[in-house]
Amino acid sequence: MSNIVALVGRPNVGKSTLFNRLLRKREAIVDSVAGVTRDRHYGQSDWNGKEFTVIDTGGYIHGSDDVFEGEIRKQVQLALDEAQAIIFVVDNQIGLTDMDKEVARLLQKTEKPVFLAVNKVDDSKQVMDAVEFYELGFEKYYTISAMTGGGTGDLLDDMVKEFGDEVHEDPFEGLPRITIAGRPNVGKSTFTNVLLGEERNIVTDVAGTTRDSIETLYNKFGKEFVLIDTAGMRRKSRVDEDLEFYSVMRSVRAIEDCDVVILMLDAERGIESQDMKIFQIAQRNRKGMVIVVNKWDLMEKETNTMRDYERIIRNKIAPFDDVPIVFISSLTKQRIHKAIDTAIEVYENRSKKIKTSKLNEVMLPIIQATPPPAVKGKYVKIKYVTQLPTHTPQFAFFANMPKYIKEPYKRFIENQLRKEFNFTGVPIEVYFRQK
Repeated sequence: MSNIVALVGRPNVGKSTLFNRLLRKREAIVDSVAGVTRDRHYGQSDWNGKEFTVIDTGGYIHGSDDVFEGEIRKQVQLALDEAQAIIFVVDNQIGLTDMDKEVARLLQKTEKPVFLAVNKVDDSKQVMDAVEFYELGFEKYYTISAMTGGGTGDLLDDMVKEFGDEVHEDPFEGLPRITIAGRPNVGKSTFTNVLLGEERNIVTDVAGTTRDSIETLYNKFGKEFVLIDTAGMRRKSRVDEDLEFYSVMRSVRAIEDCDVVILMLDAERGIESQDMKIFQIAQRNRKGMVIVVNKWDLMEKETNTMRDYERIIRNKIAPFDDVPIVFISSLTKQRIHKAIDTAIEVYENRSKKIKTSKLNEVMLPIIQATPPPAVKGKYVKIKYVTQLPTHTPQFAFFANMPKYIKEPYKRFIENQLRKEFNFTGVPIEVYFRQK
């Protein structure tokens, strides 16, 4: 698990700009995470070979200065609880303010390393203006420009030294990791408890009971894997507690760290925008996917109810609709073991390695029978295919003119791979390269 760095400071000092600057250090998925209030973000970065997660805690002061202390204290405390290091951002152009002094007093009570970043120092003439921030009582400050990146290197050099070289040891190394994700109160904890045969999690009718991601080893009926029950992820407008932000962040990280995501839906509510957001996070992280429709026992059923319900879901998740859908009831224990069996099958699909000779034997005749469309009188010829040595299924097709191969044909190739080699539930990547 990566280290966490919190960006703290009053509004409009440039925290979000610095956040974006840090995340540009490598290509990363950057989202305004679903369920997170207005301008809070999280993302991943690295520096000098050390990875860390960045939290932008912006936008937490509302109303007059009279309510400042309570709001800032609550926000900073949450950041301190989560983070291994704090970057305290101040504004050189505005200068030192009473709000900055209040934040400094709170930060000085922690034993965690705090790095004072004096932002908006855009040229050498402004460096001397930053001297007044010594008054905050920190031994050192860093003059930076989040906009241009100036000075951020020195800040990060010193910050990552605090992380040390210790490696997080996973006690479940090598086992499949299955994360149960979904909106609050869809039955994730009940599902976990039924599988484990014990009251591992508190189960109530109150949405949001689970706040942390809980890992449990499952070892029954010849199966062994790690089951991760996550906090429910709410829509942005529904997140009215600061603590909820960190619960959502841990849920998203649980998705990033797993192999297969069980997206649990409430049968009575169907698949909603928030479910789609979770689905897209899992897909972009190339995780295996199983959709589990819980509370199926509460539905009034006719002859084709299940078939029609499944069609609605597949239309919503298209074009990646090759995802298994299982209808269960955690309360009556209906099909709960089928849901797990399906997740294990998806894990095996995601880990599948196909020999190059077999790939070419199967795929080249298909390509010859249905070649890429000609472009400007030029014919694209694909001569060779191989699976790349990556953790997830990715394939390289070598052609004479790869730039002329368009998205529809790429989708055709992906569908043929799924049909011939069974990659159900797994996002796959197809690349066309110069022969």
